[in-house]
Amino acid sequence: MFTETQQQTLDIDWFFIADDKIGFVTSAGGRLPESVAVLDEKIEILSSYFRNLPEITTAHIHDELKEIKKIDEKYLADFVFMAKRGLYAFDKLVLNNFSDLKYHLVAKPETYLSLKGLSTEIIDLIHKTVYTGAIDLAKAISIEDIP
Repeated sequence: MFTETQQQTLDIDWFFIADDKIGFVTSAGGRLPESVAVLDEKIEILSSYFRNLPEITTAHIHDELKEIKKIDEKYLADFVFMAKRGLYAFDKLVLNNFSDLKYHLVAKPETYLSLKGLSTEIIDLIHKTVYTGAIDLAKAISIEDIP
């Protein structure tokens, strides 16, 4: 299990499901949902799996992102990379603030990656981390919305 200290000091890639869609989040020192924290080293299985998928779509940068954060190509690269694989990509709203539970949308896919195409092993790892809102409409998410 990721300790509170590890969560505060590491930038951990984590994933969640929302209906038939998949979200990707970089923690940037933020608190992880309990269902993610218990995965510990298994989180690398998920990250490796999704990062090794081929591009399936184009990525759309969130329209209001420039109002939230200063952005450049270097910042966007990883989020666009994941969105091109069909995942909705989120970043920490307030970096290294463990008590802030919000993540803002950076990029989303034109066509999303369906859960139906995932292996049983991957589904077993992420099936407990479920976002209860409508990811298609989300400009931001909170781990409070991931029971």
